Amino acid sequence: MKEIWTKYIKTPVFLYCVMYTLATITNSIIYLAKGTFEDPSGNWHELDRAVIVAIAVVAYALIRYLKIRNFWLKVAAVYVPTMLLTFFYVFLRGLTVELASSAYRDIFVNYTAGFVFVTVIVFIITVVKRKKAARA
Repeated sequence: MKEIWTKYIKTPVFLYCVMYTLATITNSIIYLAKGTFEDPSGNWHELDRAVIVAIAVVAYALIRYLKIRNFWLKVAAVYVPTMLLTFFYVFLRGLTVELASSAYRDIFVNYTAGFVFVTVIVFIITVVKRKKAARA
């Protein structure tokens, strides 16, 4: 069990905590800069952010551990279903509350930005590991 934790779970959990914290702090700073002292969407907004960050971390884990040799093919194979999953989540939220007219565009932009961030991290890790292996 320790090997599974160390190899597959530890890094995604850490990444989730960092991404969620950064997203929350950034959102709070933006609201405060605009003069809004309470989140108008309340706790649902926090839960929505938690779900979207979780989807991004699942994407990270898939990119990192999925066995497809071509890195960019792997990225596309992960991006499409996870993007569809985010759209599905927005659809489900739309069943409970009225969404902004730009909700799908907003989630597309925000998720894609997060996905690119995660992809760059994984790409750097992959390049560093390959260089270390080539030196050894």
